[in-house]
Parts: sequence; C-alpha cells; structure tokens
Amino acid sequence: MGTTDPVGSKQTILFDGVCNLCNSAVQFVIHRDPHGSFQFAALQSAVGKAFLRQHHLSETNLYSVILVKGDRVYQRSSAALHIARGLTGLWPLFYAFIIVPPFIRNGVYDWIASNRYRWFGEKNECMIPTPELKSRFLA
Repeated sequence: MGTTDPVGSKQTILFDGVCNLCNSAVQFVIHRDPHGSFQFAALQSAVGKAFLRQHHLSETNLYSVILVKGDRVYQRSSAALHIARGLTGLWPLFYAFIIVPPFIRNGVYDWIASNRYRWFGEKNECMIPTPELKSRFLA
C-alpha cells in the first residue's frame, strides 16, 4: 500500500473480528451512522493487517479498537471517543471525556479489553456482514 489511506476520506474502524463485544460495538456504530461515515475492517483480516503495517502498528495488537481518519490514527479510548463524536444522538457528548488524561481513560479501556472475552465471549470466525452492509466492510 502507498502512503495514502486506501479508503479515501472515510473513517475506518479496525476491530477485533472474533470479539462479541467488538462486533456489538460495530453494530452500535452502524445504527448511529446514517451517512455511512465509518467503514470497518477486522484486525485479523488482510485489509486490517495492511492498515496496521501502513501506520506502523503491531499486527499482533488485537486488544485495541483503532480509528484511521486520514493520516491520523487513534487507539483505545481516544479511538472510542472520536468514534462517539461522529455518531448521531447524544453520543458526541462523550467526546468531552477527551480532557481526562489518557493514562486514566486507557486504564479503564484496558481493563474492559482484557476481560472482554470472559464477559462477552468470542466467535470462532470474524463477523460476516449482511448484503446491505457489505459495502461498509473492507474485504
């Protein structure tokens, strides 16, 4: 891949494709993103790994949601807050938490991430989008 974002001006959310919590979060975003500003790729997919390489991130980092927005990359709690900022309803209000120091926000994020499989379970394979949503997912 070159130096440009392979998806153009859209924002791309990289997520753990076998995590039930993460898949639910993707569905949550889809339902609150009527303009289709976000597209998605599982971290385990070839596209997800290409994004990680392109942005010099570890290909084994499956513990973080990652938002790629142009040349900017947000991880963990910063990604979640930037995603919330782009949703409809009251969700953009959560962006106010960006003022909380990252070590505190990421501490909470990491605690949830480290327990997500135990609390919410995992799938044996990545989510397969419905035909209506397929265009929002990068193969």
